[in-house]
Amino acid sequence: MGRHQRSRSASASSTATRSDITELDFAAADLDCPFGRVDALGPVELRETAYEIFFMSCRSSGPAPSRVGVVADGEVSSPVASATPRGGGGVMGSRVKKALGLRARRLSSSGAQPMMARTLSQTSGPASPGRARRPMTSAEIMRQQMRVTDQSDARLRRTLMRTVVGQVGRRAETIVLPLELLRQLKPAEFADAEEYHQWQFRQVKLLEAGLILHPSLPLDRLHSAVLRFREVMRATEIRAIDTAKNSDVMRALTNAVHALSWRSGTASAGAAVESCHWADGYPLNVLLYCSLLQTIFDLREHTVVLDEVDELLELIRKTWPTLGVTRAVHAVCLAWVLFQQYVITGQVEPDLAGAALAVLVDVAADAKQGSRDPVYVKVLLSALAGMQEWSEKRLLDYHDSYEKGIGGAATEGMEVLLSLALAAGKIIADREGAGDGNFAGDRVDCYIRCSMKSAFTNILENGLGEADSVIIDRDSDPGSVLMQLAGDTERLAMFERRNFSPVLRHWHPAPVAVAAVTLHGCFGVVLRQYLAKVTILTDELVRVLHSASRLEKALAQMTAEDAADCADGRAKAVVGDMEPFEVESVVMGLLKAWMDDKLGLARDCLLRARDTESWIPKSKEEPFAGSAMELMKLARFTVDEFSEIPASAKDEVVHDLVDGLESIFQDYISFVSSCGSKQSYLPPLPPLTRCNQDSGFFRLWKKAALPTCQVPEGSPRGGAAGSHHIPRPSISRGTQRLYVRLNTLHYVLTHVQALDTALSSSAHFDRARAAAQSSISAVAEVAAHRLIFLDSRHSFYQGLYARGVADARIRPALRLLKQNLSFLVSVLADRAQPVAVREVMRAAFEAFLMVLLAGGNERSFARADHAAVDEDLRSLKRAFCTCGEGLVPEDAVESDAETAEAVVDLMARSTDYLIDAFSVATCDSIVGDGGFGGGCTPVPPTTRRWDAADPNTILRVLCHRDDEAANQFLKRTFQLARRR
Repeated sequence: MGRHQRSRSASASSTATRSDITELDFAAADLDCPFGRVDALGPVELRETAYEIFFMSCRSSGPAPSRVGVVADGEVSSPVASATPRGGGGVMGSRVKKALGLRARRLSSSGAQPMMARTLSQTSGPASPGRARRPMTSAEIMRQQMRVTDQSDARLRRTLMRTVVGQVGRRAETIVLPLELLRQLKPAEFADAEEYHQWQFRQVKLLEAGLILHPSLPLDRLHSAVLRFREVMRATEIRAIDTAKNSDVMRALTNAVHALSWRSGTASAGAAVESCHWADGYPLNVLLYCSLLQTIFDLREHTVVLDEVDELLELIRKTWPTLGVTRAVHAVCLAWVLFQQYVITGQVEPDLAGAALAVLVDVAADAKQGSRDPVYVKVLLSALAGMQEWSEKRLLDYHDSYEKGIGGAATEGMEVLLSLALAAGKIIADREGAGDGNFAGDRVDCYIRCSMKSAFTNILENGLGEADSVIIDRDSDPGSVLMQLAGDTERLAMFERRNFSPVLRHWHPAPVAVAAVTLHGCFGVVLRQYLAKVTILTDELVRVLHSASRLEKALAQMTAEDAADCADGRAKAVVGDMEPFEVESVVMGLLKAWMDDKLGLARDCLLRARDTESWIPKSKEEPFAGSAMELMKLARFTVDEFSEIPASAKDEVVHDLVDGLESIFQDYISFVSSCGSKQSYLPPLPPLTRCNQDSGFFRLWKKAALPTCQVPEGSPRGGAAGSHHIPRPSISRGTQRLYVRLNTLHYVLTHVQALDTALSSSAHFDRARAAAQSSISAVAEVAAHRLIFLDSRHSFYQGLYARGVADARIRPALRLLKQNLSFLVSVLADRAQPVAVREVMRAAFEAFLMVLLAGGNERSFARADHAAVDEDLRSLKRAFCTCGEGLVPEDAVESDAETAEAVVDLMARSTDYLIDAFSVATCDSIVGDGGFGGGCTPVPPTTRRWDAADPNTILRVLCHRDDEAANQFLKRTFQLARRR
């Protein structure tokens, strides 16, 4: 949407007051409108629209007084001209101002007419000789307050005259004003085509805002009328549209506007309700209405409410039907406008805040009625929340906001702001059902505590009127700084009691006690931080404790005196909130400080390890991480020093020491074991397919071509066919680092057990030992899967039985596996070898099973291949049984190989047997699961937990069975694709 600029007339109309507006906008930079905004319309456009609605709504107020003069042909007199004029040189008393507690407006020193009359005299040209200038009517005041030019006012009058011809008695709220303006005003009535285009586009944007963006009734954005309106709006954005009666565009716009504005329901008797909705949707209606209410303030003296406010409000009331405003909504808007004016004028006029408070009394009474009107609820909660938020932002740090004006207007302003914040908050709380109890006292209690904390932080950082900062001097002489802080805190408490507490006592029974307790808690935090860093008992520490004791006594006395003067039980409860500065015995304090220091060193060691550990062992004799050696050395040194402390003192903190070290051990173990999972190395399972039955000619071709594309078993790649090749270990650097982690975990576990023995107490590192043992198994499993599935993938998972069993046996893979196992035994610590080798065995068996069951398109097996596969499995088992000196017991090898042996046994079975076994297993699954409810056999789910009785395992054996029966069964039952 193109950015709409104000018309020349609007610009000209606001030139005289631009400086005032700018000044107020800057002053109100931190006060946002609580009702939101209408993106399509700026403040000036909203004000112009508000005046147009005001003018139209007042058109039925009767003919103008005779003294206005004869009206020119083709124009209609202002419909609000019959408002009672101000006569004479005095000012009549205002009933509204009197009700709101506002003083009458001051006159100039010469005792002449009010400002608005003077302004008219200054702007309307010289008076005729011998005639006094007439006072302004309320309508003229309104026009000047809204900064409307004569040209714009004349256009409005002509439009209304043309509109009401033949429509006598038609109510203003039934007229869609922007549409009438578009119909009646022509380009000739504007300075140039560009001004007319901008004015026309503003009217269309206003219609969009009122009918589509912010409708009063729910609207489907895909409504046909909305789509037609959007088309017209796009055309208007490009150029001015033809608004003649016979214009197709104007006809389409009119139909769309009528369809969208007259969407009301029917009355209870069944008759159609004659009302339209085009400017009564939230927040458009509230923003327009607030623009009208802003006119009650003097344009020159922004803190002054016009004495003509009664007549102005009476005229503004005529816009209620069009804007959908009720008396309750009017009260909320008026309260907000008064509050806003008080804020943006620098809070120099307490009468404005008092007037807002007076209106809030009516707002509270209306809110108690429990109206569920959604517009009223939104306006009420938004305005009150805006008042409360802005006020509490200052009250939560009233020391910073009002300290410079103590004893003067600033303290008065604080009392006014307290009244506003509490009144608005009380209405919201009552509305939400949370206003029971002492709402004002609770909120003031919060203000005191927050402001005292902020004031204490300020003196902590900058001192109390001192040039030096506590923060800056803390490192050089923390003891003297803390003593100075104690004195500043006591003076701050006295300052609070002398200046702010008398104001706060109107709402809280013991404000001095709350302030003293808060300061006591703040100083206690800083004191404990200081004591935590003390390592030895010094004279300075004694002086600091003496200063803290003196401050505590002064604050306790202030609290007790304030609570004694109050009969409220809540005041005595505040006294109980003051927790004494319980500084433990010197020995115990120093002991805890020492313990924290040692734990901090260990924690720093852990942090350094996270940043710098490379998992490269120091030597073959010490095959573990250097960070583990450093951490265990620190822990051993700490435990040895702790053992020298007298038993009477250490028994109280031994559990804290053990918990602290154990937490660090657990974090370090977690860091060492954070190396991923085995799932990241397992290859994905290929899709299930059925073996392709090749023709006899194709089989002969593959057999003839095989020797030219395969490397002989005993030859190195690219070497002579008869040479003997001994493969080198294939363990990558990453895998070696994983085994360094494994050595490190065993090292940590061994030293943690030694620390348990050295402590000889009831506290033990049970959780750390359990975490280390669990992590050892996890790291060994990840390392084994990386070794088998990544480092050895070419000879094992990718090479074994590829393109035929006879030509790709397991012997080359076993030679490489034995080399890798020998290398592992040489680099692993003795205690880490059994678990590491056993996990390698399990990973090897898993890879062997994946070759048989998930080998992909390059592997197929005949029943006759069973003997060779079974022999290879026995060779694989034998490789682990003979590894090292009994690293893996034979019974463990047999136990872990059971699944692989069962799957190999399936390969010896006939295809018919496998089909029958699959059917039985599938039926058992169906019975166990309650049936599939379909009638067709689904593909059993893959769990990677292979088992000879598992239907998915049997199905995979069939998928790799290279015979016609299996092929036909898989095709008929599952429609599996053939291999390519």
